[in-house]
Amino acid sequence: MKTVREPASDVPVVAEADVLVVGGGPAGLAAAVAAARNGMRPLLLERYGYLGGLASGGMVLLLDDMSDRHQRTVGGIAQEIVDRLVRVGGAVAPPLDECFKQDIELWWRWARWGFEDFYARTQPRPTTYAASFDPEAWKRISLEMAREAGVTLRMHSWFSRALVEDGRLRGVIVETKAGRQAILGRVVIDTTGDGDVFASAGAPFVHGRYMLSLVHRLAGVDVERAIRFEREHPEEAKALNTEVKRIIGGSWDLWWLRTPREGVVWCNCPHIHGLDGLSVEDLTHLEEEARARFVRAAAWLCGHMPGFERAYILDAAPQAGVRQTRLLEGEYVLTKEDVVEGRRFPDVIGRGRDYFMPYRCLLPAGVRGLVVAGRCFSATPEAQKLSREIPPCMVMGEAAGTAAAMAVQAGIEPSAVDVPALQRRLLAQGANLGLPAQPDAAVRGPRGA
Repeated sequence: MKTVREPASDVPVVAEADVLVVGGGPAGLAAAVAAARNGMRPLLLERYGYLGGLASGGMVLLLDDMSDRHQRTVGGIAQEIVDRLVRVGGAVAPPLDECFKQDIELWWRWARWGFEDFYARTQPRPTTYAASFDPEAWKRISLEMAREAGVTLRMHSWFSRALVEDGRLRGVIVETKAGRQAILGRVVIDTTGDGDVFASAGAPFVHGRYMLSLVHRLAGVDVERAIRFEREHPEEAKALNTEVKRIIGGSWDLWWLRTPREGVVWCNCPHIHGLDGLSVEDLTHLEEEARARFVRAAAWLCGHMPGFERAYILDAAPQAGVRQTRLLEGEYVLTKEDVVEGRRFPDVIGRGRDYFMPYRCLLPAGVRGLVVAGRCFSATPEAQKLSREIPPCMVMGEAAGTAAAMAVQAGIEPSAVDVPALQRRLLAQGANLGLPAQPDAAVRGPRGA
Protein backbone atom coordinates (compact mmCIF):
# COMPACT_ATOMS: atom_id res chain seq x y z
CA MET A 1 0.00 0.00 0.00
CA LYS A 2 1.29 3.44 -0.88
CA THR A 3 1.63 5.95 1.93
CA VAL A 4 2.06 9.70 2.31
CA ARG A 5 3.73 11.52 5.18
CA GLU A 6 1.73 14.14 7.01
CA PRO A 7 3.60 17.26 8.04
CA ALA A 8 3.95 17.85 11.77
CA SER A 9 1.80 20.64 13.16
CA ASP A 10 0.70 22.25 16.41
CA VAL A 11 -2.93 21.54 17.32
CA PRO A 12 -4.76 24.17 19.36
CA VAL A 13 -6.29 23.10 22.69
CA VAL A 14 -9.83 24.45 22.40
CA ALA A 15 -11.33 23.03 25.60
CA GLU A 16 -10.52 21.25 28.86
CA ALA A 17 -12.90 19.31 31.08
CA ASP A 18 -13.06 17.38 34.33
CA VAL A 19 -14.62 14.48 32.44
CA LEU A 20 -14.37 14.19 28.67
CA VAL A 21 -16.93 11.88 27.06
CA VAL A 22 -16.26 10.89 23.44
CA GLY A 23 -19.41 9.78 21.66
CA GLY A 24 -22.91 11.19 22.16
CA GLY A 25 -24.91 7.99 21.83
CA PRO A 26 -27.08 6.54 24.62
CA ALA A 27 -24.09 5.46 26.72
CA GLY A 28 -22.33 8.78 26.18
CA LEU A 29 -25.37 10.81 27.16
CA ALA A 30 -25.81 8.76 30.33
CA ALA A 31 -22.11 9.11 31.16
CA ALA A 32 -22.06 12.88 30.68
CA VAL A 33 -25.30 13.49 32.58
CA ALA A 34 -24.17 11.24 35.45
CA ALA A 35 -20.80 13.01 35.68
CA ALA A 36 -22.52 16.41 35.75
CA ARG A 37 -25.01 15.33 38.40
CA ASN A 38 -22.07 14.14 40.49
CA GLY A 39 -20.45 17.56 40.51
CA MET A 40 -18.28 17.56 37.39
CA ARG A 41 -17.95 19.85 34.38
CA PRO A 42 -18.23 17.22 31.64
CA LEU A 43 -17.71 17.87 27.96
CA LEU A 44 -19.49 15.62 25.47
CA LEU A 45 -18.02 15.21 21.98
CA GLU A 46 -20.22 14.04 19.12
CA ARG A 47 -19.43 13.62 15.44
CA TYR A 48 -22.96 14.36 14.20
CA GLY A 49 -25.26 17.32 14.82
CA TYR A 50 -27.53 15.46 17.24
CA LEU A 51 -27.34 13.15 20.24
CA GLY A 52 -28.55 9.59 20.32
CA GLY A 53 -26.15 7.56 18.20
CA LEU A 54 -27.74 4.30 17.15
CA ALA A 55 -30.91 5.14 19.08
CA SER A 56 -31.79 8.22 17.05
CA GLY A 57 -29.34 8.27 14.13
CA GLY A 58 -29.33 4.50 13.71
CA MET A 59 -33.10 4.45 14.39
CA VAL A 60 -32.96 1.48 16.73
CA LEU A 61 -36.41 2.44 17.94
CA LEU A 62 -37.06 -0.28 20.52
CA LEU A 63 -35.63 -0.18 24.03
CA ASP A 64 -35.53 -3.76 25.26
CA ASP A 65 -33.56 -5.83 27.74
CA MET A 66 -35.15 -3.66 30.45
CA SER A 67 -36.80 -6.48 32.37
CA ASP A 68 -36.54 -10.14 33.21
CA ARG A 69 -39.54 -12.45 33.28
CA HIS A 70 -40.93 -10.92 36.45
CA GLN A 71 -39.93 -7.27 36.84
CA ARG A 72 -38.19 -4.24 35.43
CA THR A 73 -34.45 -4.57 35.87
CA VAL A 74 -33.08 -1.33 34.38
CA GLY A 75 -33.42 1.96 36.24
CA GLY A 76 -31.52 5.21 36.56
CA ILE A 77 -31.01 7.45 33.56
CA ALA A 78 -32.19 4.77 31.12
CA GLN A 79 -35.60 4.62 32.80
CA GLU A 80 -35.65 8.40 33.17
CA ILE A 81 -35.36 8.97 29.44
CA VAL A 82 -38.20 6.52 28.81
CA ASP A 83 -40.40 8.34 31.31
CA ARG A 84 -39.61 11.71 29.78
CA LEU A 85 -40.25 10.46 26.26
CA VAL A 86 -43.61 9.00 27.28
CA ARG A 87 -44.65 12.30 28.92
CA VAL A 88 -44.15 14.25 25.69
CA GLY A 89 -45.79 11.62 23.49
CA GLY A 90 -42.45 10.51 22.04
CA ALA A 91 -42.62 6.92 23.29
CA VAL A 92 -45.03 4.14 24.17
CA ALA A 93 -44.44 1.62 26.97
CA PRO A 94 -46.86 -1.00 28.31
CA PRO A 95 -48.37 -0.55 31.77
CA LEU A 96 -46.65 -2.75 34.32
CA ASP A 97 -49.91 -4.50 35.23
CA GLU A 98 -50.01 -5.89 31.67
CA CYS A 99 -46.39 -7.08 31.67
CA PHE A 100 -44.97 -10.51 32.50
CA LYS A 101 -48.19 -12.29 31.58
CA GLN A 102 -48.84 -14.98 29.01
CA ASP A 103 -52.15 -13.90 27.54
CA ILE A 104 -53.22 -14.03 23.90
CA GLU A 105 -55.15 -10.77 24.07
CA LEU A 106 -52.20 -8.96 25.59
CA TRP A 107 -49.95 -10.48 22.93
CA TRP A 108 -52.10 -9.08 20.14
CA ARG A 109 -52.18 -5.71 21.91
CA TRP A 110 -48.43 -5.37 22.41
CA ALA A 111 -46.46 -7.78 20.19
CA ARG A 112 -46.39 -5.45 17.19
CA TRP A 113 -44.82 -2.83 19.44
CA GLY A 114 -42.01 -5.29 20.16
CA PHE A 115 -43.15 -5.76 23.76
CA GLU A 116 -42.84 -9.53 23.88
CA ASP A 117 -40.31 -11.74 25.61
CA PHE A 118 -38.18 -12.81 22.65
CA TYR A 119 -36.39 -15.39 24.81
CA ALA A 120 -39.51 -17.21 25.98
CA ARG A 121 -40.04 -20.68 24.57
CA THR A 122 -43.79 -20.70 25.10
CA GLN A 123 -46.50 -19.39 22.81
CA PRO A 124 -47.87 -16.81 22.95
CA ARG A 125 -44.78 -15.13 24.29
CA PRO A 126 -45.37 -13.18 27.50
CA THR A 127 -45.57 -9.40 27.37
CA THR A 128 -42.43 -7.70 28.63
CA TYR A 129 -41.52 -4.18 29.64
CA ALA A 130 -39.93 -2.23 26.80
CA ALA A 131 -40.46 1.07 24.99
CA SER A 132 -40.97 2.15 21.40
CA PHE A 133 -39.85 5.71 20.68
CA ASP A 134 -39.60 8.35 17.99
CA PRO A 135 -36.03 9.28 16.92
CA GLU A 136 -36.65 13.04 16.82
CA ALA A 137 -38.17 12.90 20.29
CA TRP A 138 -35.03 11.13 21.50
CA LYS A 139 -32.84 13.91 20.08
CA ARG A 140 -34.97 16.55 21.79
CA ILE A 141 -35.07 14.87 25.20
CA SER A 142 -31.35 14.05 25.06
CA LEU A 143 -30.49 17.70 24.49
CA GLU A 144 -32.82 18.76 27.29
CA MET A 145 -31.24 16.32 29.74
CA ALA A 146 -27.71 17.39 28.80
CA ARG A 147 -28.53 21.08 29.05
CA GLU A 148 -30.35 20.73 32.38
CA ALA A 149 -27.41 18.80 33.87
CA GLY A 150 -24.86 21.38 32.72
CA VAL A 151 -23.08 19.27 30.10
CA THR A 152 -20.95 21.19 27.58
CA LEU A 153 -21.55 19.94 24.04
CA ARG A 154 -19.17 20.02 21.10
CA MET A 155 -20.86 18.49 18.07
CA HIS A 156 -19.55 18.08 14.52
CA SER A 157 -16.26 16.91 16.02
CA TRP A 158 -14.95 13.63 14.64
CA PHE A 159 -12.50 11.74 16.86
CA SER A 160 -9.04 11.41 15.27
CA ARG A 161 -6.58 10.11 17.85
CA ALA A 162 -5.88 9.75 21.55
CA LEU A 163 -3.31 11.86 23.39
CA VAL A 164 -1.35 9.53 25.67
CA GLU A 165 1.54 10.57 27.91
CA ASP A 166 3.43 8.02 30.01
CA GLY A 167 0.61 5.49 29.74
CA ARG A 168 -2.12 7.95 30.75
CA LEU A 169 -4.80 9.33 28.46
CA ARG A 170 -4.76 13.14 28.57
CA GLY A 171 -7.32 13.96 25.91
CA VAL A 172 -8.13 13.57 22.25
CA ILE A 173 -7.69 15.23 18.89
CA VAL A 174 -10.74 15.71 16.70
CA GLU A 175 -11.28 16.72 13.10
CA THR A 176 -13.62 19.67 12.53
CA LYS A 177 -14.55 22.14 9.82
CA ALA A 178 -12.16 24.52 11.57
CA GLY A 179 -9.31 22.00 11.36
CA ARG A 180 -7.77 19.69 13.93
CA GLN A 181 -8.50 20.55 17.55
CA ALA A 182 -7.38 19.13 20.89
CA ILE A 183 -9.63 18.64 23.93
CA LEU A 184 -8.13 17.64 27.27
CA GLY A 185 -9.82 15.78 30.11
CA ARG A 186 -8.79 14.66 33.58
CA VAL A 187 -10.69 11.42 32.91
CA VAL A 188 -11.83 10.32 29.46
CA ILE A 189 -14.80 8.03 28.76
CA ASP A 190 -14.90 6.12 25.48
CA THR A 191 -18.52 5.75 24.36
CA THR A 192 -17.79 5.71 20.63
CA GLY A 193 -19.39 2.29 20.15
CA ASP A 194 -16.46 1.15 18.03
CA GLY A 195 -13.82 1.66 20.73
CA ASP A 196 -12.07 4.34 18.69
CA VAL A 197 -10.48 5.98 21.71
CA PHE A 198 -9.18 2.88 23.51
CA ALA A 199 -7.84 1.45 20.25
CA SER A 200 -5.93 4.65 19.52
CA ALA A 201 -4.67 4.77 23.11
CA GLY A 202 -3.17 1.29 22.82
CA ALA A 203 -5.55 -0.72 25.01
CA PRO A 204 -5.93 -4.38 24.01
CA PHE A 205 -9.07 -5.40 22.16
CA VAL A 206 -10.53 -8.00 19.84
CA HIS A 207 -12.15 -7.32 16.49
CA GLY A 208 -15.61 -8.86 16.40
CA ARG A 209 -18.19 -8.93 13.65
CA TYR A 210 -21.95 -9.23 13.55
CA MET A 211 -24.59 -8.47 10.94
CA LEU A 212 -25.10 -4.88 9.80
CA SER A 213 -28.42 -3.21 9.03
CA LEU A 214 -29.76 -0.03 7.47
CA VAL A 215 -33.17 0.26 9.08
CA HIS A 216 -36.03 2.31 7.70
CA ARG A 217 -39.59 3.45 8.36
CA LEU A 218 -42.71 3.14 6.25
CA ALA A 219 -45.54 5.66 6.45
CA GLY A 220 -49.11 5.51 5.16
CA VAL A 221 -49.72 2.12 6.79
CA ASP A 222 -53.16 1.15 8.08
CA VAL A 223 -51.72 -0.55 11.14
CA GLU A 224 -55.01 -1.73 12.63
CA ARG A 225 -56.08 -3.30 9.32
CA ALA A 226 -52.72 -5.04 8.96
CA ILE A 227 -52.97 -6.52 12.47
CA ARG A 228 -56.60 -7.53 11.96
CA PHE A 229 -55.66 -9.33 8.74
CA GLU A 230 -52.88 -11.23 10.49
CA ARG A 231 -55.23 -12.31 13.26
CA GLU A 232 -58.14 -13.32 11.01
CA HIS A 233 -56.09 -14.94 8.21
CA PRO A 234 -52.98 -16.38 9.91
CA GLU A 235 -51.92 -18.78 7.15
CA GLU A 236 -52.26 -16.23 4.36
CA ALA A 237 -50.50 -13.62 6.48
CA LYS A 238 -47.67 -16.04 7.24
CA ALA A 239 -47.14 -16.69 3.53
CA LEU A 240 -47.07 -12.97 2.71
CA ASN A 241 -44.69 -12.18 5.57
CA THR A 242 -42.40 -14.99 4.44
CA GLU A 243 -42.27 -13.52 0.95
CA VAL A 244 -41.51 -9.96 2.02
CA LYS A 245 -38.74 -11.23 4.29
CA ARG A 246 -37.32 -13.13 1.31
CA ILE A 247 -37.28 -9.90 -0.70
CA ILE A 248 -35.67 -7.95 2.13
CA GLY A 249 -33.13 -10.73 2.53
CA GLY A 250 -32.80 -10.89 6.30
CA SER A 251 -34.89 -9.76 9.24
CA TRP A 252 -36.28 -10.74 12.62
CA ASP A 253 -39.53 -12.69 12.73
CA LEU A 254 -41.62 -9.53 13.17
CA TRP A 255 -40.09 -7.53 10.34
CA TRP A 256 -42.22 -4.46 11.09
CA LEU A 257 -43.22 -2.90 14.41
CA ARG A 258 -45.53 -0.10 15.44
CA THR A 259 -44.20 3.33 16.43
CA PRO A 260 -45.66 6.26 18.39
CA ARG A 261 -46.43 8.01 15.07
CA GLU A 262 -49.78 7.27 13.47
CA GLY A 263 -49.46 5.15 10.33
CA VAL A 264 -45.67 4.85 10.66
CA VAL A 265 -44.01 1.46 11.16
CA TRP A 266 -40.38 0.62 11.88
CA CYS A 267 -38.55 -2.01 9.84
CA ASN A 268 -35.43 -3.23 11.64
CA CYS A 269 -34.00 -4.68 8.45
CA PRO A 270 -32.46 -5.72 6.13
CA HIS A 271 -29.76 -7.65 7.95
CA ILE A 272 -26.62 -8.16 5.87
CA HIS A 273 -23.98 -10.60 7.09
CA GLY A 274 -20.29 -10.87 6.37
CA LEU A 275 -19.55 -7.14 6.58
CA ASP A 276 -17.11 -5.27 8.82
CA GLY A 277 -18.38 -2.12 10.52
CA LEU A 278 -14.86 -0.66 10.45
CA SER A 279 -14.51 -1.02 6.67
CA VAL A 280 -15.39 1.97 4.50
CA GLU A 281 -15.93 -0.39 1.58
CA ASP A 282 -18.32 -2.60 3.54
CA LEU A 283 -20.24 0.35 4.96
CA THR A 284 -20.63 1.76 1.45
CA HIS A 285 -21.88 -1.60 0.21
CA LEU A 286 -24.41 -1.68 3.04
CA GLU A 287 -25.85 1.69 2.08
CA GLU A 288 -26.27 0.65 -1.56
CA GLU A 289 -27.47 -2.91 -1.07
CA ALA A 290 -29.85 -2.24 1.82
CA ARG A 291 -31.60 0.61 0.00
CA ALA A 292 -32.07 -1.51 -3.09
CA ARG A 293 -33.63 -4.26 -0.99
CA PHE A 294 -36.11 -2.19 0.97
CA VAL A 295 -37.17 -0.21 -2.11
CA ARG A 296 -38.08 -3.50 -3.78
CA ALA A 297 -39.88 -4.68 -0.66
CA ALA A 298 -41.89 -1.47 -0.34
CA ALA A 299 -43.07 -1.71 -3.95
CA TRP A 300 -44.14 -5.33 -3.42
CA LEU A 301 -46.01 -4.52 -0.22
CA CYS A 302 -48.25 -1.96 -1.88
CA GLY A 303 -49.63 -4.58 -4.23
CA HIS A 304 -49.87 -7.56 -1.91
CA MET A 305 -50.07 -6.83 1.84
CA PRO A 306 -53.39 -5.70 3.35
CA GLY A 307 -52.90 -2.46 5.24
CA PHE A 308 -49.83 -1.50 3.19
CA GLU A 309 -51.61 -0.42 0.00
CA ARG A 310 -50.64 3.25 0.51
CA ALA A 311 -47.33 2.60 2.24
CA TYR A 312 -44.21 4.52 1.23
CA ILE A 313 -40.66 4.83 2.50
CA LEU A 314 -40.63 7.67 5.02
CA ASP A 315 -36.91 7.61 5.78
CA ALA A 316 -33.86 5.44 6.32
CA ALA A 317 -31.45 5.73 9.21
CA PRO A 318 -28.67 8.26 8.61
CA GLN A 319 -26.30 5.96 10.53
CA ALA A 320 -25.49 2.39 9.62
CA GLY A 321 -26.69 -0.20 12.11
CA VAL A 322 -23.34 -1.50 13.35
CA ARG A 323 -23.72 -4.02 16.16
CA GLN A 324 -20.18 -5.14 16.87
CA THR A 325 -16.64 -4.12 15.93
CA ARG A 326 -13.87 -3.56 18.48
CA LEU A 327 -14.40 -5.08 21.92
CA LEU A 328 -12.22 -4.06 24.83
CA GLU A 329 -10.13 -6.68 26.60
CA GLY A 330 -10.38 -5.08 30.00
CA GLU A 331 -9.69 -6.06 33.59
CA TYR A 332 -12.50 -8.59 33.22
CA VAL A 333 -13.93 -9.98 29.99
CA LEU A 334 -17.61 -10.88 30.24
CA THR A 335 -18.32 -14.34 28.81
CA LYS A 336 -21.34 -15.92 27.19
CA GLU A 337 -21.70 -18.14 30.26
CA ASP A 338 -21.76 -15.05 32.48
CA VAL A 339 -24.68 -13.70 30.49
CA VAL A 340 -26.65 -16.90 29.93
CA GLU A 341 -26.29 -18.07 33.53
CA GLY A 342 -26.93 -14.62 35.01
CA ARG A 343 -23.72 -14.72 37.01
CA ARG A 344 -23.45 -12.07 39.70
CA PHE A 345 -20.33 -10.07 40.46
CA PRO A 346 -19.24 -8.36 43.65
CA ASP A 347 -18.32 -5.23 41.68
CA VAL A 348 -21.62 -5.14 39.76
CA ILE A 349 -22.55 -1.70 38.41
CA GLY A 350 -25.75 -2.60 36.60
CA ARG A 351 -27.77 -5.19 34.81
CA GLY A 352 -29.69 -5.74 31.64
CA ARG A 353 -32.43 -8.31 31.18
CA ASP A 354 -31.21 -11.06 33.51
CA TYR A 355 -27.46 -10.54 33.29
CA PHE A 356 -25.06 -8.35 35.25
CA MET A 357 -22.05 -6.18 34.34
CA PRO A 358 -19.02 -5.80 36.65
CA TYR A 359 -17.14 -2.53 36.92
CA ARG A 360 -13.98 -4.25 35.71
CA CYS A 361 -15.58 -4.59 32.25
CA LEU A 362 -15.34 -0.81 31.92
CA LEU A 363 -11.64 -0.59 32.77
CA PRO A 364 -9.00 -1.01 30.05
CA ALA A 365 -5.75 -2.78 30.77
CA GLY A 366 -2.60 -0.72 30.34
CA VAL A 367 -4.16 2.73 29.85
CA ARG A 368 -4.81 4.99 32.82
CA GLY A 369 -7.34 7.81 32.91
CA LEU A 370 -9.82 5.98 30.70
CA VAL A 371 -13.21 4.33 31.25
CA VAL A 372 -15.21 2.51 28.56
CA ALA A 373 -18.98 2.10 28.25
CA GLY A 374 -21.48 0.96 25.64
CA ARG A 375 -21.38 -1.82 23.08
CA CYS A 376 -17.56 -1.80 22.92
CA PHE A 377 -17.21 -2.79 26.60
CA SER A 378 -15.05 -5.72 27.68
CA ALA A 379 -16.87 -8.88 26.56
CA THR A 380 -16.33 -11.81 24.26
CA PRO A 381 -18.05 -11.45 20.88
CA GLU A 382 -20.59 -14.11 21.90
CA ALA A 383 -21.38 -12.36 25.19
CA GLN A 384 -21.63 -8.94 23.55
CA LYS A 385 -24.25 -10.16 21.09
CA LEU A 386 -26.48 -11.01 24.06
CA SER A 387 -25.86 -7.86 26.10
CA ARG A 388 -25.45 -4.91 23.75
CA GLU A 389 -28.96 -3.43 23.78
CA ILE A 390 -29.42 0.30 24.37
CA PRO A 391 -30.71 0.26 27.99
CA PRO A 392 -27.82 -1.80 29.42
CA CYS A 393 -25.42 0.39 27.44
CA MET A 394 -26.96 3.40 29.20
CA VAL A 395 -26.56 1.58 32.52
CA MET A 396 -22.86 1.20 31.80
CA GLY A 397 -22.65 4.84 30.75
CA GLU A 398 -24.20 6.05 33.99
CA ALA A 399 -21.78 3.92 35.99
CA ALA A 400 -18.81 5.17 33.95
CA GLY A 401 -19.79 8.82 34.40
CA THR A 402 -20.34 8.37 38.12
CA ALA A 403 -17.03 6.54 38.58
CA ALA A 404 -15.18 9.17 36.54
CA ALA A 405 -16.59 11.91 38.77
CA MET A 406 -15.50 10.03 41.88
CA ALA A 407 -12.00 9.54 40.46
CA VAL A 408 -11.58 13.23 39.66
CA GLN A 409 -12.93 14.29 43.05
CA ALA A 410 -10.55 11.95 44.87
CA GLY A 411 -7.57 12.61 42.60
CA ILE A 412 -7.20 8.91 41.77
CA GLU A 413 -7.36 6.68 38.74
CA PRO A 414 -10.77 5.19 37.77
CA SER A 415 -9.41 1.73 38.58
CA ALA A 416 -8.87 2.83 42.20
CA VAL A 417 -12.45 4.02 42.78
CA ASP A 418 -14.00 2.49 45.89
CA VAL A 419 -16.59 0.13 44.44
CA PRO A 420 -18.97 -0.04 47.45
CA ALA A 421 -19.09 3.77 47.42
CA LEU A 422 -19.77 3.69 43.66
CA GLN A 423 -22.52 1.14 44.17
CA ARG A 424 -24.14 3.29 46.85
CA ARG A 425 -24.18 6.27 44.53
CA LEU A 426 -25.68 4.22 41.72
CA LEU A 427 -28.37 2.85 44.01
CA ALA A 428 -29.21 6.39 45.13
CA GLN A 429 -29.51 7.36 41.46
CA GLY A 430 -32.10 4.63 40.87
CA ALA A 431 -29.90 1.89 39.46
CA ASN A 432 -30.85 -1.76 39.90
CA LEU A 433 -27.77 -3.75 40.88
CA GLY A 434 -29.43 -6.84 42.25
CA LEU A 435 -27.68 -6.10 45.56
CA PRO A 436 -28.94 -5.21 49.05
CA ALA A 437 -29.47 -1.53 49.73
CA GLN A 438 -26.16 -1.36 51.62
CA PRO A 439 -23.48 -3.13 49.55
CA ASP A 440 -20.56 -2.37 51.90
CA ALA A 441 -19.76 -6.02 52.47
CA ALA A 442 -20.11 -6.95 48.82
CA VAL A 443 -16.59 -6.07 47.69
CA ARG A 444 -13.61 -4.00 48.72
CA GLY A 445 -12.36 -3.02 45.30
CA PRO A 446 -12.85 -3.53 41.56
CA ARG A 447 -10.69 -6.64 41.56
CA GLY A 448 -12.70 -8.50 44.20
CA ALA A 449 -13.28 -12.18 43.73
